[in-house]
Amino acid sequence: MHKFVFFGGKGGVGKTTVSSAYALKCANAGLDTLVVSTDPAHSTSDVFDQQFDDSPKPVDGVDGLWAMEIDPEAEVEHHLMETKRALVDQVSAGLVNEIDRQIEMAHQTPGAYEAALFDRFIEVMRESDEYDRVVFDTSPTGGTLRLLSLPEFLEGWIERLLLKRKQSVKLFERAAVGNNEPRRMMDGDPIIARLEARKEQFEFAGQTLREQSSFFLVVNPDELSVRETRRAVDSLRDYDLDVRGLVVNKLAPEPDDDEEGTAAEFLRRRVATENERLRELHETFDVPVVAEIGLRVAEVKGDLLTAVASEIDVEVETEPPT
Repeated sequence: MHKFVFFGGKGGVGKTTVSSAYALKCANAGLDTLVVSTDPAHSTSDVFDQQFDDSPKPVDGVDGLWAMEIDPEAEVEHHLMETKRALVDQVSAGLVNEIDRQIEMAHQTPGAYEAALFDRFIEVMRESDEYDRVVFDTSPTGGTLRLLSLPEFLEGWIERLLLKRKQSVKLFERAAVGNNEPRRMMDGDPIIARLEARKEQFEFAGQTLREQSSFFLVVNPDELSVRETRRAVDSLRDYDLDVRGLVVNKLAPEPDDDEEGTAAEFLRRRVATENERLRELHETFDVPVVAEIGLRVAEVKGDLLTAVASEIDVEVETEPPT
């Protein structure tokens, strides 16, 4: 298994439960493990009955396990303020108010959430040397796919911006006459330096996601979840990402043969429907089903989390980077 493991899927399928259980499985196997929640509806704190924040904290009672919850709104604010500081350093004082206005507008624009969260993703991956395994509990499928598609999209975009900036600096230098030195030379241009740093960030992210990351999709045994999972598998593969398996969660228990009544009949029909979806997952997906997890009556935490971890047939041994 790669160092970075992602669990994604439709909202409400149980990604937090599964990712937390797998992280527990890794820690119990002796791996120093960090579980990272990027879902706005954080419930990692609920799973472990302990409050987490943006910095890794040891999970009480579990050796070798840490957890953190990234706040998307805080990341958007931080990302935009960093962008503002970089812009203010490059413009005249008269443009500062306009920058403030544009930054305020950008806060609500499409893509602000993904761009900010992506920067934090990269930071977590870069600063993960002390961990053997990093498990990401991601946001619902659509947001995750937009997030994971950023390296491919932004690498090309930054390349074009870099080319345009170098061309403009070159033209400015050519326009210098006599003994007048151009105000900015190519080697010391701060905008070029920033663009090159961003380009390196995206290259690192793209390479890490393609070569050191494994992806699992959590799916419930219902038609909508199966359909979305099929689309997600195709999309992840379009980005050259390694989809390792499907985790089927919340399977209804089958009643005993001698049970009668409305509840027993409901369960039998429900189980029959779920078995059809299970057959579809096994027979029409070329991604293996690595776990079939039954629906629990109580919240999955403590001993129940350990039980769920034992049902996840996903290896924990770390593969060397490609």
